[in-house]
Parts: sequence; structure tokens; C-alpha cells
Amino acid sequence: MHQRRPPRLLRQLERHLASSILTGIGVTLLAAGLFAYVLPFGAAATAPATPPPTQQAIVSLPPTAAPSAASPAPASAAASGTPAPTPQPAVATRVVIPALGIDLPILPGTAKFPYCNVAQYLLPSSGLPFTPVMPGQDGTTYLYAHARVGMFLPLLNESMINNGASMIGYSVLVYTSDSKVYWYSISRVKRHVSPTGADTWDIAKAAPGVKQLVLQTSEGPYESSTKLQILAKFDLVQQASYAASHPTPHPIICS
Repeated sequence: MHQRRPPRLLRQLERHLASSILTGIGVTLLAAGLFAYVLPFGAAATAPATPPPTQQAIVSLPPTAAPSAASPAPASAAASGTPAPTPQPAVATRVVIPALGIDLPILPGTAKFPYCNVAQYLLPSSGLPFTPVMPGQDGTTYLYAHARVGMFLPLLNESMINNGASMIGYSVLVYTSDSKVYWYSISRVKRHVSPTGADTWDIAKAAPGVKQLVLQTSEGPYESSTKLQILAKFDLVQQASYAASHPTPHPIICS
């Protein structure tokens, strides 16, 4: 009987060893299965549910058009170094005195004998003791025309009656190239002004901040003839139509 125990013990040891090995293998497989099961979910917790899009290759070809976001804004004249054009002031284009039936287009003055069929505005000159301006600017706007039919003859005729007292208060309208009309009212009539006298331009010397108008015509047929000057004070300015502010002048050389 003692000879049979070793095999029995050996078989028990074999079964125990086999059980231990199987248990170890099972633990190992279980652990491997858990890692295999847990890792994807652990990764999915930080990864997007859908696979990331495939990155596009960067091509180093020149673009056919600059992206709008990168397009620079148009450079201003100052930024480009080109000086901005100086805006030109509006000029007088038409003079109307309703009470006297006067309605004339206005042209820039010249050094020549004045034209007929139009009035003209006096331009700045180094020989003048004042600087003529356009309507709307502080200073004196100076208009002149011949004392002829259809021109400033009614001014001369009225000035001969009680030294032109009836003209005080008459409205004078001066239109400008920016489609505005400036209203003035006659405040003074000055007769027999010598073209070379010491007081020739006194009426045109405006006080600071004052806007005024002077109308001039001749009292005789010669350049040396005395002049009639009429002063009008500024009242108001209004918007005017383009047509009213842009009459077509038809100047002719006076014969």
C-alpha cells in the first residue's frame, strides 16, 4: 500500500499544477481582454466620434486671385503720396434783379473791355485794395456790366431819380455753379465814382465776417467815364435747380 501513494500524490500535484496554470492563463487572458475592451473606449472619450478629415496637401502654386480678406483697401491719395485735388469754390453764374427786369448770365472778368449780353465778376488782382470773393465767402462779390439794354441800364436809369432812393431794399439774386442762390438786398447807391479816385474802392471794403455784393456799371460811353456802384447786403442762401443756376451765356464783343 505504501507503494501506491506516490502516484496518487503525483496525480494530485499534477492536477493542482494544471489548475494553477489554467487559472493563471485565465487571468492573463481576462486582463488582456479587459485592456482590449477598455482602451478603445478610453480613446473614444477624447477622440471625435467620426474619423478626422484627411488633411489637404499644401500646393505651392501662385493663387489666381488674392483672397478678399487679404486684399488691401484702396490707398487714399494721402497714403499713396499723391496730393488730393483742391476742391474748386463755386463761382457766380447768374444775376437777377426782379424789380428791374435784369437777368444775366455771369462770366469771369477779363483784362479786356467787358463783353456785352453778360455780366462779369471781378477777379483778384494785385492792384486792388481788397480781394474779390465768390458768394458764400466773407468779403465782397463784385459784378459789373455795361449800361445797355438787356444789361445794367435799368440800374443807371433808376439812379438818376432821387439818386436811386427807390432801389433801396430791392432784392438781388446771385446764382452759383453749385446750384445755390444767394439773396441780397440793396442798401446803398453811390454815383459819379471816378475810376481813378482815392475812394474808388471804398464801397467794396467789407468788415470782417461780412458778406456783401457790389454791382457796377458805367455812367458814360468811355472807360474813363464815372461809375455807378450799388452795395447790397447778404440776406440768405437757398438751394436752386441746376437749370436755374446754369444759364447758357451768349457773350459778344460790344460794338
